[in-house]
Amino acid sequence: MDASKIVLFKGKDIRKVIHKNEWWFSILDVISALTGSPHSKTYWAKMKERDEALSQPFPFWEQLKLTAEDQKLREADCANAEGILRIIQSIPSPKAEPFKRWLAKVGYERIQEIEDPELATKRTRFLYKAKGYSDSWIEKRMRGIAIREELTDEWKNRGAEKQEDYEILTAEISKATFGVTPSEYKKLKSLERQNLRDHMDDFELIFTMLGERATTEIHRTEDSQGLAKLSDDAKAGGDIAGGARKNLEKRLGRSVISKKNYLNGEEKKKLR
Repeated sequence: MDASKIVLFKGKDIRKVIHKNEWWFSILDVISALTGSPHSKTYWAKMKERDEALSQPFPFWEQLKLTAEDQKLREADCANAEGILRIIQSIPSPKAEPFKRWLAKVGYERIQEIEDPELATKRTRFLYKAKGYSDSWIEKRMRGIAIREELTDEWKNRGAEKQEDYEILTAEISKATFGVTPSEYKKLKSLERQNLRDHMDDFELIFTMLGERATTEIHRTEDSQGLAKLSDDAKAGGDIAGGARKNLEKRLGRSVISKKNYLNGEEKKKLR
C-alpha cells in the first residue's frame, strides 16, 4: 500500500512519493542532504521565516504521507521537482548544482517508468544487487513485493480504508505467522528506520509470502468484505504460514525467526 520509496543522493536517503503522477520529495531529507545539518527541522523553520513565499503550503510545497522512522506513514512537508528547485535557491550550498542534475535524472526515470513499468522493477533489482544482496534473495524479495501489492489491492477493494486498517491486518498475519507483530519483529532485529523485510533471511521471506498469499486466496474464495472479516482471514492466512513454520522448526530443531539483519557485517558476507 505504501507508495513511498527511498532514493539516494551522495549516500543520503531522500524519501519520495508519487503524488499527482509525479515524484514529490521530503523537504527535510533534501535539506539534510544539502546542508549536512542534523537539525533539518530547525533549518526549514528558519527558511520559512526568512522567505514569506515558503511560509505556507502551496504553491511550492504540500504535506504528504511518507514512511517515518517507526515505519508508519506520517505527514511530511514535500515538494515536487519545481518546488524543490525553488526551495534550494534559499540554501547556500555547493551541493545545489549536483542536486539539480540528480533531480532531473530522477524525474526522467519516472517518465521512463510510466512508459515501461518493467524498468522500475529492474532498477529495484539493481539497487538490491548494489547493496550486496544475492540473486536468490533478490528473487524472493521481488516476489514478496508482488504478493504484498496483490494483497493490499484486495484489502482496498474489500473495505480497508485507513492506513491504520492496513497496519492492523498486516499485524494479524505477522502475529499468526511468527508470533510477533512487525514492530516487535523490528525490535528483535534491532532495526529502526530500515525496512523489516529487507533484513529477513530466506525462510523469513518465504513464510511472510505464504501468509500473505494464503490470505489473498481466502479473501477471494470467500468473497470477504469489511474489516472484521478481513482481519479473521488475515489470522487464518497467518495460521497457515505459522503452522508450516512450526513444522519446519520441529524438523530442524531450531527457530527460523532470526535476530540477524543485513546491517550485520557477517550477515552481509553471506549474501555476497
